[in-house]
Amino acid sequence: MSQYTDYGYHNDELDHTYNYIWKPLIKILASFKQSYMLDVGCGNGAIANELIKHGFDVYGTDGSIKGIDIANKKNPGHFAVQDFSTDNLPPNLNTIPFEVLISIEVIEHLYNPGKFIDFCITTLKKSEKPKYLIITTPYHGYLKNLFLAIFGKWDSHFGAQWDGGHIKFWSKKTLSNLLIEKGFEIMEFKGCGRFPFLWKSMLIVAKLK
Repeated sequence: MSQYTDYGYHNDELDHTYNYIWKPLIKILASFKQSYMLDVGCGNGAIANELIKHGFDVYGTDGSIKGIDIANKKNPGHFAVQDFSTDNLPPNLNTIPFEVLISIEVIEHLYNPGKFIDFCITTLKKSEKPKYLIITTPYHGYLKNLFLAIFGKWDSHFGAQWDGGHIKFWSKKTLSNLLIEKGFEIMEFKGCGRFPFLWKSMLIVAKLK
C-alpha cells in the first residue's frame, strides 16, 4: 500500500479522538454486531479492544509492531502486524471473511489514499455478504476553513512541524468522491465533535456495490 513510519505507541490508552468519535461510531456499528469487523490501522488497538468489550467481533492490523504487541495483551490473536509491501492481510487474519472494515483517523496520513481503498476492497471481497467501509477523518469544509483563516488558526491547526502528521485534508465531498470512484455507495455521513460545519472529524459509511 505505502511506506510506513512507526507512530511510537507506549500504552493501550484511548487518544483524544475517542471523546468525539466513539458515540457516533458505536451507534452506527450497532446494526453490524453479528459481523466480522477489521480495524485497519488500529494502532495500539484501543478502539478495537473497546468494541470487543462491547460484544463486537473485531480484529485489527497496523504497521506498528509495538502497537500490535500492546493490542494483543488484551485480546491475544485479534491483532497482527500489516506488511505494507503487500495487499494481503497477515496469515492469521487472511481467511476471515470480513464484512465491515473500519478505519479511524488513518486516511489523512496516507500519501496514496486510493491504494488504501483498493486494499480495503480486496479485503472485503472475501465476504459473500454485503460489504461496508466506515471511515473517520478530520473534517474540512468551507465554513471551517474560513473560520481558520479569519482567526489566524492555519499554522496551529495544520501543524507543519509535526513529523508525519496529516498530509491530506478531506471534506465530505472529496472523500465521498474517492469512495464513489472506487465503487462504493455513500450510505451515511455524520459530523463528529464541536458544532455543525465546524466539526472536528467526520464519519462516512460506504457500501461496496
